[in-house]
Amino acid sequence: MLKGKAVIGQSGGPTSVINSSLAGVIEEALSQEAITAVLGMNYGIEGFMAERFYDLGAQSPEVIKGLRTTPSSALGSSRHKLTDSDFPRILEVLKKYDIRYFFLIGGNDTMDTIHRLEAYCRSEGYELMGVGVPKTVDNDLFGTDFTPGFPSAARSNILNVLQAGVLAKDMKKVDQFVVYQTIGREAGWLAASTAAARRKEGDAPHLIYCPERPLDPEKMLEDARSCIEKYGWVSIVVSEGLLYADGTPVSAAESKDKFNNTEFGAMGGASVALNIHKILSSGLDGARGEFQITESLIMSAFDRAEELDLDLAYRCGKEAVRLAADGTSGVMVTIERQEDGSFSLGSAPLQDVAVRAKAMPDDYINERGNDVTPAFMDYIRPLVSGLPEFVSLEDRYYKEVK
Repeated sequence: MLKGKAVIGQSGGPTSVINSSLAGVIEEALSQEAITAVLGMNYGIEGFMAERFYDLGAQSPEVIKGLRTTPSSALGSSRHKLTDSDFPRILEVLKKYDIRYFFLIGGNDTMDTIHRLEAYCRSEGYELMGVGVPKTVDNDLFGTDFTPGFPSAARSNILNVLQAGVLAKDMKKVDQFVVYQTIGREAGWLAASTAAARRKEGDAPHLIYCPERPLDPEKMLEDARSCIEKYGWVSIVVSEGLLYADGTPVSAAESKDKFNNTEFGAMGGASVALNIHKILSSGLDGARGEFQITESLIMSAFDRAEELDLDLAYRCGKEAVRLAADGTSGVMVTIERQEDGSFSLGSAPLQDVAVRAKAMPDDYINERGNDVTPAFMDYIRPLVSGLPEFVSLEDRYYKEVK
């Protein structure tokens, strides 16, 4: 039995449920005989190299339990790009503290960090069990049916589009269009999820554009014009990573982050929604409208967290520790959908998960590229719980009797 300390960190953007995964890791690690202490990286791998650790075993039971209902990233997050020059320092710290169990909660780049570190330690003859816990609102991790954080963020976006649609419908004599932008650099899962806001013909959103399909401005104008003629207004949802046919970002963003990803939205000082608004304003014969961008506000909104999401995030954290304690390393915990609609846990090799982004399947997007298909609706429905029901006044107008 490999004995030693465990360390856990959080990377990338926060979610509504990432701390639920953290609670799962802590609770399970404290119960394992092989794990002698549980440390928490303060600000991810940067904190690790600076030897800034929380003593998670010294936290009160109330705090550990409370993590399951606390948003954002309790340990403090980081977006440090791991370089080869970092490895000797990381190994030095691992040896100094006798850390043998290494866990990170994060997305594609985080899984790459664990994958490279685990391989480096193996090459240096240092035994380390490295397991990844999935997290990203983008839902673009390979090997898992969905990623913890996505269902809650999906619900938040759905509610936003649902309520913005009610407002836009009532204000259509003033504003004829509304553009809503979601997170989604390379995959349109969150934008697509807003289709669940519809209850009847004419409900928002009318048009959905995902980065898996290039945007044709002329076709979009045709589709928007058709909706306005039919309903008197149009609701359009766009992903932040939307591209034109030549590969140019619709956002016109040019800045890059540390992982060489194009920075869209507020982070990149550019916006798809703003530019779509400009196209509509100039192409719809003077039509008036607005654009809405929530960015990170919806990534970790706990008041909209899904119970399924919170539960599976917690279970993923516990499963990661169990896998490591049983001698499994170099994997990420995954969620698998069963035929009866339930979900179970599995694992996938980090080499199959790291860096790559999982796009939406082609059959989830309609042929015109402006909406989702029934196949996607079958996918999303089990992930989002009941939505509020709103009413509209009946078409019963007063007529004075003479």
